[in-house]
Amino acid sequence: MKRGRSKPSAVEELYEAILCLETKEECSAFFDDLCTVLELQTMSQRLQVAKMLREHHVYSDIVAATSASTATISRVNRSLNGGYDIVFDRLKARNQYRPTVIENTGEEKDSE
Repeated sequence: MKRGRSKPSAVEELYEAILCLETKEECSAFFDDLCTVLELQTMSQRLQVAKMLREHHVYSDIVAATSASTATISRVNRSLNGGYDIVFDRLKARNQYRPTVIENTGEEKDSE
């Protein structure tokens, strides 16, 4: 859906449904019902890519840590100044943001 266009009522209803969830367990149950395993993996991958881009990691490290394609990384990079920033800022305010640490093996590891 293009930015600036009005959203269909079904999309608005989806947003309202997500906003009424109160716990991680409720989110997990809802998204497990709503999405396929691949869709959840894709969305979580994009979130990790956005997090790493915001932390100024280079594309090669992001590819190694997330297995995302450079095309996906570029698409996420174009979207960084919007919803991703809101989420990351709120996670930081709640002390729930864990910076990504890349070890020499190229594996991603969230710092504790």
